Amino acid sequence: MGINTERDVEANLQIGPTDQGFVRIFIEAGSAEIPMDFAPEEAEEIAEEIRAAAETARNLSK
Repeated sequence: MGINTERDVEANLQIGPTDQGFVRIFIEAGSAEIPMDFAPEEAEEIAEEIRAAAETARNLSK
């Protein structure tokens, strides 16, 4: 399995700040709950990676 393998899985994604000063990405799929906490600087790096991937995907669809 990899990033290009399609799956029929439904999941919920929440992103927000914690009361401890971290950014939490929270994924819920079925009975699985995955909380991932990141320092603000790490969250900004992740956001940059998402923007870069979106730009690449946009260019592939042209």
